[in-house]
Amino acid sequence: MSGTVRVSLPETSLCDALLALGPLPTGVELVEWDFTEPPPVSNIDIVVPPYMGSESVYGALAQVTARLVQSQSIGYDDVAGALPPGHVFANAASVHESATAEIALALVLAAQRGIPDFVRDGVARRWAPRWHAGLADRRVLLIGHGGVGTAIAERLRPFEVTITRVAQSARHDEFGAIHPTSELAALLPDADIVIVAVPLTSATSGLIDAQFLALLSEETLVVNVARGKIADTDAILAEAISGRLRFALDVTDPEPLPDGHPLFTLPNVLISPHIGGASAAMSPRMARLLRDQIERMLRGDEPRNVVLRS
Repeated sequence: MSGTVRVSLPETSLCDALLALGPLPTGVELVEWDFTEPPPVSNIDIVVPPYMGSESVYGALAQVTARLVQSQSIGYDDVAGALPPGHVFANAASVHESATAEIALALVLAAQRGIPDFVRDGVARRWAPRWHAGLADRRVLLIGHGGVGTAIAERLRPFEVTITRVAQSARHDEFGAIHPTSELAALLPDADIVIVAVPLTSATSGLIDAQFLALLSEETLVVNVARGKIADTDAILAEAISGRLRFALDVTDPEPLPDGHPLFTLPNVLISPHIGGASAAMSPRMARLLRDQIERMLRGDEPRNVVLRS
């Protein structure tokens, strides 16, 4: 390896995780920049923005010359319009897939086994056994077959479910058919559980609308671990108030969901506050991705996960 690489990190915890992987290659310089102050230097080879920050923070990149902007998130909707010209932007594919699949499965299991009901009973100091649908033998429609969707499918298979997978285009793999989104209208009525794990694009914005929900059978569980704008909140609220469908949402629109929003009070709605990637696995996985990007840059190789060039 040869040359130098200057890397800016938004917090000391990521620096600690990076250093925990072992000594950095010769020529690597770390600086701290959380985007709340002007950059400490004008030239930074790899800039790591804050995690889960508003897209407005990307305007700060106009103050630096950077070779790579390494996001800590998989999603990058709204980044293109906020990224100043002349930047290469990489997402954090490989970092959050497992944790997001965990929260998807946790939401499904909690809803299917009635955990929220038991929590409410516990708060009321009430012993109230009851039957719930469970997960075994349920028909799961999994919409989205990227990294997160694949990780969800892997974790669902041991639970003895029937999985029908949907992606933008049709194909086959070792597990069978992957259906195109054009077949959704025919697939939705047969599902007991629908899990949505697609990226937010112009094609997927508003995917979960009143027409989508109307095709579902009574008591179907709809799980969204994608982005809030994938779904029409008013359509979800109408179905939830009627009691016809059940929902488990890690993401909402708007986000955060305002205090006092009626979705919080409905017994057939379970909400987690967009914490799909928020686990102890994030920091070391992000550090491994960043270490790889540093070593690639030192070798003169192309970076991983580039999704935008402004």
